[in-house]
Amino acid sequence: MVKHKSLRENYNDTQSRIVQYLIGGLRRGKHYFKSKYIAHDLGLSAKEVGTNLAILSEICEELEITRWSYSNSTTWMVSPRAA
Repeated sequence: MVKHKSLRENYNDTQSRIVQYLIGGLRRGKHYFKSKYIAHDLGLSAKEVGTNLAILSEICEELEITRWSYSNSTTWMVSPRAA
């Protein structure tokens, strides 16, 4: 529960939801995420997800987030950040 509190303190609500979504995906073995699928699953627009992922790629302490490619939607490569 401390981790979720930390997420809420460091990020806005949308960013916290996206980080939690990405962490859940990593736990299931995923490392590549498309903005449009994140948007669909979280009830956001793909543009909103892309904007927030660009911000998170700069400030997220928990995850390494890299814009990977664009094919019908931006794909992001995500991995845990080294402690």
